[in-house]
Amino acid sequence: MNELFNVLHVVTAVFIVGPLAILPMTALRALRSGNGAQVATLATSTSIFGRLSILVVLLGFAVMGTSDPKYGLTFLTPWILWSLILWVAAAVVSEALVVPSMRKAAAALGSTAGGATASGVAASDGGAASQYYGRIAGGSGVVALLLLAVVVLMVWKP
Repeated sequence: MNELFNVLHVVTAVFIVGPLAILPMTALRALRSGNGAQVATLATSTSIFGRLSILVVLLGFAVMGTSDPKYGLTFLTPWILWSLILWVAAAVVSEALVVPSMRKAAAALGSTAGGATASGVAASDGGAASQYYGRIAGGSGVVALLLLAVVVLMVWKP
């Protein structure tokens, strides 16, 4: 049973945590191109993947609970505890800084596809949206580094 939980834990980490780290960086490209609708969609997707990452943690608990007792794994095992702390920090930064900044940038651009009016002139305020660029870039960089640290701890198990 432990092997099954191990596989599920790793697979969900790849397919849930991976997009959580990458989608905000994709939003930066959409922000530069002035595509408010795409930024809004990526904000929603990032939020969904952030919440789904709880599944990765729960499967990690299942791995810990079904592991051989000779390893003595508990919530207080240092690498497990630090992984949880870093994951919580990444989730907070993502949900409290990155996603709201992406939503505000999308609103500033206008969430219509392409952000253009009937006359073909951009209806968005790129200057107002660009103020969120640094927040999204910095926040998503911090999230990616925190999640990378979790992966290192999961593999290294110091």
